[in-house]
Amino acid sequence: MSESPSLLFVNQHYYPDFASTAQHLTDLAEHLDDEGFEVHVLCSAGHYLSGSMDVPLEETHNGVHIHRVRATAFGRDSVLGRLTDYASFFLQALWRVLTGPRYDSVVTLTTPPLIALVGAIARMVRDQAYGIWSMDLHPDAEVAVGMLGPGQALTRFLHALNNWAYRRADFVVDLGPYMKRRLRDKGVPDDRLRTIPVWNKKDEVYPIPDAENPLVDEVGLEDRFVIMYSGNAGLGHRFDEVLAAMKHFDGHPEIFFLFVGSGPRKEEIVAFAEEHDLSNFRYMSYFPREQIKYSLSLADVHLLTLYNDMAGVAVPGKLYGILAAGKPVLMVGPEASDSGETILDHDVGTVVDPQGRGDAPDRLIEAIETLYANPERRAEMGERGRRVFLDHFEQRVCCEQWARLMERRT
Repeated sequence: MSESPSLLFVNQHYYPDFASTAQHLTDLAEHLDDEGFEVHVLCSAGHYLSGSMDVPLEETHNGVHIHRVRATAFGRDSVLGRLTDYASFFLQALWRVLTGPRYDSVVTLTTPPLIALVGAIARMVRDQAYGIWSMDLHPDAEVAVGMLGPGQALTRFLHALNNWAYRRADFVVDLGPYMKRRLRDKGVPDDRLRTIPVWNKKDEVYPIPDAENPLVDEVGLEDRFVIMYSGNAGLGHRFDEVLAAMKHFDGHPEIFFLFVGSGPRKEEIVAFAEEHDLSNFRYMSYFPREQIKYSLSLADVHLLTLYNDMAGVAVPGKLYGILAAGKPVLMVGPEASDSGETILDHDVGTVVDPQGRGDAPDRLIEAIETLYANPERRAEMGERGRRVFLDHFEQRVCCEQWARLMERRT
């Protein structure tokens, strides 16, 4: 090892994959390399969706040493395939961390779930210092979406394992106050918790007028009021209210719903549109990262959705791309959440909270109509969102916080 502080990040996905965790980890690793750290990443050669990427198992990219393992790559289309991918990567990552070089600090993310156990076991076996970048919480997420029962023996066992790993970590980076509260409840001491949100880059995502956006003609949405959902349509994201709104506005001459990305809820959304023969809907594949600024700027309003039980379990990073693009946010989910409070505190959008009320579809429809009828209000929200992004959620702002944290920990 060199005299520079050495770091190993462990996560299933990394460059050139486009998973959210891959992109954020790539940004951070390259920033820390620029700051003088010796940065290594242990990841899978498997693609986020399915199949293996055509990449070397060992390479150095932009100063970061990448170590890939040939884990299975069945993808996200089935639970069994995803669990197999998780287990395959976990076992190889554990072996590498236990038998490979020692680092000043190992930092695990949360893909796959329970990967923090790699750090905890390495501490127990070889006294390896480790931290956790808590992108989301498991098995809390699986309980929130109904995959696991809260009182099941398996659930209690998984909670015990995960909490044990979190409590032993030298530090845990959470994404916001609500996640921090859940981690306190798991027994993580306050002095080991640090809140650093995820981010976007100011020169990668920024407002682009329609006249300068090549995707406007390509996608064919000129003169449309575009309501966009961009990213993973995951099990923790609610869509019943959105589907009701799509049906309500079918036939409207301007209001159009555009979904970009994929995810386990995609088939359900497409099937609904086909069943009701909706003419105001399209589902498109992910755009390359270099085109994200154009795709996010296609929208007049961006959708963000979250089940109420997911508050503090997950903090959708798509919010920061929306703010960076200078667009208002229309959230269907809990006001009492990290995302909900950011939107309301800074007045950058509208939150429709379904908790305890059955009229959420009507309130969402009303919110859409209000935003549609008030272009000046939309522009004000978007401009305010861009300023909030630059002050709090820009890559350099957040990665500098990481650099200062790692300087103290190595």
